Amino acid sequence: MSLIEQAAKRLEELRRSGVAPRDEATNAPLASSSGAPAPTPEAIVRVLEARGEAPIETGAASAAIAPPAVAEPGARLPKHAQRPVRPAQPSGAKQRVAVIDLEGLKARGFVTPDAPSTKIADEFRLVKRPIIRNVLGRDGIGVKNGNLVMVTSALPGEGKTFIAVNLAISLAMEYDNTVLLVDGDVAKPELPRLLGVPDSPGLLDLLTNPELDVGEALVKTNVDKLTVLPAGTSHRRATELLASEQMAGLLDEMATRYTDRIIIFDSPPLMRSTESRTLASHMGQIVMVVAAESTSQNVVSQGLAAIGSCEQVMMLLNKAGGSDAGEYGYYQRDSSR
Repeated sequence: MSLIEQAAKRLEELRRSGVAPRDEATNAPLASSSGAPAPTPEAIVRVLEARGEAPIETGAASAAIAPPAVAEPGARLPKHAQRPVRPAQPSGAKQRVAVIDLEGLKARGFVTPDAPSTKIADEFRLVKRPIIRNVLGRDGIGVKNGNLVMVTSALPGEGKTFIAVNLAISLAMEYDNTVLLVDGDVAKPELPRLLGVPDSPGLLDLLTNPELDVGEALVKTNVDKLTVLPAGTSHRRATELLASEQMAGLLDEMATRYTDRIIIFDSPPLMRSTESRTLASHMGQIVMVVAAESTSQNVVSQGLAAIGSCEQVMMLLNKAGGSDAGEYGYYQRDSSR
C-alpha cells in the first residue's frame, strides 16, 4: 500500500470516528469519499502531518498495538506477574561493578580464574560436574528448577559461604554458563565483606520495592560471567519476606530471565533459621556442607529432614584437612540422596 493510499485510509477512519480534518490553507473540511471531489493527495498528507500522525502500518506490526488484556475483578495474578515488567535498561545505563580482590581470595584458598590448576580448583571441578549435569539433563531435559542451587549447612561455621563463592567462581569459568551468586543469608550477609560488593540495593530491596528492577540490584564483577545479588537493606521482617509470594515470583523471574544462568544461593543455616527451609522448597538442587569431625550425625540428619522434598541433595564434606585450601581444608563430594 502506497503512502497516499495509507493516508486516504487514515482520513476515512478519522471521519468515521467523528473527526473532520480541515485543509490547512482554507480551513474548510476535507470532502468525504461519498461527497464532493476527493482532496488532493498533498492535502491529505498535510492534514496528517499537521496532526502529528504517522501513516498506518498494516499486517504484523498492527498486532503489536492491540489493547492489553484486563484481568477479571478479584482474579489472582500468576506469580511471575506480581512484579511489574519493566523494559530492559538502555545500553548506556550505568551498571554497578565490584572489583574483587582476586589475589586476596587466592591467598585464602579460594578458586580464582587466574589459578585454574590449584588443588582447590581441581576439587571444585569434581563438585560442579553433577550440578551442571542436573541443569542440562539428558537430551537437554534437566531437573526442574535445576539452575536454582542452594548452598547451606545444618549449623553456622561449617563453611557454606566459602563453598558457595568457590562454586560460583568455578561455574563461571565454564564456557557455556553465566552465574548469579545470591546472598540469601540476609541476617548475616558475608558477600559484601568477602567480595567487596555494595550491600544494597539487593534481595530484600527487590522484595519490598516493586518498582526496583532486578537488573538495578545486580552487581557485575571482574570475574567474567559472575554477577552478585547482595542481601540488600536490612529489614525486620526478613524471614517473612523470604517466605512470601513475592519471593516465589522473584525466583521464577531470575530462573527464567536468562536460559544459560546458574543461580547459587548462599543460604542461612538450616537449624538456626526458617527462611532457608522455605528457600529449599523452591530449589532444584541443594548442596549441604558438613564440617568434618565437628558436626554430629544427628545434626546432619535433622538438617536433611529440614530440607524437605528436594530430590537433588548433595553432601559436601568440609574441613577434612590435607589440602592447600587454607583453614577450610579439603573438599569432597561425599554422597547424595
